[in-house]
Amino acid sequence: MIVHLIISLVTAFMILTNPPAEPTGTLHQRLYKQHGTFKESRIQDRRFKHSVLEGILKDLDKHPLFAVEQVGQSVQKKPIYLVRFGQGPTTVLLWSQMHGDEPTATAALADVFNFFQQSGDGYDSLRQAVLQHTTVYVLPMLNPDGAERYQRYNAQGIDLNRDALRLQAPESQLLKRMRDSLQADWGFNLHDQNIRYAAGPEGPPASISLLAPPIDAAGTADSIRLPAMQLVVELNRVLQEFIPKGVGKWKDEFEPRAFGENMQRWGTRTVLIESGGYHNDPERQQVRRLNFLAILAGLQSIATGQYQQEDIAYYEQIPENAQYLYDVVIRNAELALGEFSYTADIAINQQEKELPSGKEPFYFESSIEGIGDMSPYRGYVELDAKGMQLRQGRIYEPSFANLKALEKANIQNLLKQGYTSVVVEALPENLDHTSLPINIRSKPATTPLAVGEPADFVLEKGGKVRYAVINGFLYDLEKGKNTVKNARIRR
Repeated sequence: MIVHLIISLVTAFMILTNPPAEPTGTLHQRLYKQHGTFKESRIQDRRFKHSVLEGILKDLDKHPLFAVEQVGQSVQKKPIYLVRFGQGPTTVLLWSQMHGDEPTATAALADVFNFFQQSGDGYDSLRQAVLQHTTVYVLPMLNPDGAERYQRYNAQGIDLNRDALRLQAPESQLLKRMRDSLQADWGFNLHDQNIRYAAGPEGPPASISLLAPPIDAAGTADSIRLPAMQLVVELNRVLQEFIPKGVGKWKDEFEPRAFGENMQRWGTRTVLIESGGYHNDPERQQVRRLNFLAILAGLQSIATGQYQQEDIAYYEQIPENAQYLYDVVIRNAELALGEFSYTADIAINQQEKELPSGKEPFYFESSIEGIGDMSPYRGYVELDAKGMQLRQGRIYEPSFANLKALEKANIQNLLKQGYTSVVVEALPENLDHTSLPINIRSKPATTPLAVGEPADFVLEKGGKVRYAVINGFLYDLEKGKNTVKNARIRR
C-alpha cells in the first residue's frame, strides 16, 4: 500500500508540474507519429541479447514508477525479470519472447517503458488512466537461453508454448506461477510470426495478427474469451488506420498445449499479438512501432473499459492469415527442358541460417519453393520476366587462386556472361560467407533448377543476360542494382 501511495503521489506531481501540451491529430495518430520519441536506442535490430535487456531494466528500476525484480531463471541460469507499474485493481500480465527468435514485442515493450517515464507531452491522461486503473506486470524475455541463440526453443529443446500442461521447463513453470499468483485479469501473449503470412489471400503482409485464443475445439465464446474478442476487434480498428488490410487473424484452431488457450481456461482474458512482415523492414522496426501502438491502445482500452463497446461480429471478419507470400516471385519466365519449352513462375525464399563461427549474426540460404503457376501468391520482390529466357547459371573456369584474385575480377561482367558461380582454390578454413554477389565454391558443382534446390540462374533477353539471381537475390545487371546478401561459401 505504501508503494502504491508513493507511485500515486509521484504520478500526480508529474501531471501537475507538467501540464499536457496540445498536439494535433487523434491520440493514436500522434502515438504512431511520435514513436521515435520513446524508442529505446539500445535496441536497433532483432538479434539483441539478454545482456542488453538487463541494462535497460537496471536503469528502469531506478525510476519511481517501476519495480523490477528477478522472479526466476532459465535452464542455463540466466535471470528472468518481472517489471511492474501502475496501482489499479485490474491486473494485466504481458509476456514476450517465450520463443527466443521472436523479439519484436520485447523491443516494443522497452519503448512502452520509456513512454511511461515521460510527461508533459499531451499523453499524461493516457498514462494516468493506465496507472490508476491497472497494475501491469511484464515478463519481457521469458526465454533468454533461446534469445541468446536466436532459436525458438529453450535450452532443453522444449517449445515453451507447447508446455502449458506438462510444465517441464522452468520458464513455463514460472509463467504459470506468475499467472496464478497474480490471478491476472488480462494477458498479452506476444509473438513473432513468419513474414510470409498475408492477411487473407488478397491482402498485404499480415504485419500484425491478432487472436483471442479459443478455449475448446468448438470456439466457444464464454465470459472470459468474449471480452478478449472485443479487445481484438478494437485493436484491429486502431491498426487499420496505419496498415490498411494488413491485420490478420491467427488461425483459430484449438491447441490444448498452448499457453494462450490455457490462460483463457484458467480465467485470464488473453489476446495474442503476432508481429509479422512489412515491406522493406528486415529488422521489423516498423512492426515494432505497430506493436508499441497496439500495446498502449490495449492497456488504455482495458483501463477505460472501451473494449466493451465493440461488437464481436467484427471478430470473424478479420481475414485469417496464411502463407500467401514468398521473398521473390519471378513471373512468366520462358524455360526449356529438352524438347519442351514452357512458361512458368518461380517462387523463392531466403532463409536465415546461423553462422557456426559466431563472427556474424547469420547468412542466407535460398531455395526454390515453387515452379509453375504461382498466380495465387505474391512476393516481397516481384519481377515480370515475360519475354525473358531462364538459364541455369554456369560455373566460371578457370578457377581463382584465392579470394584476393577474385576480388580483382569484374564480377558484374561474369554475371553478364551467365556465370553464377566461381571456384576458388585456396579458401580460408574459418571463412563462412562472402558479401560478393556470386557463389563461391571449393570445387566445381552445379545444382539443378528444381524445387528445394538453391536459386541460382540468369534471365536473358535478346540473347543478353538482363538479371542474375544469386542465392535467391535479384541483381539488375542493366541498372547495376545489387540486392545480393551474404551467402555461405559452398565447400
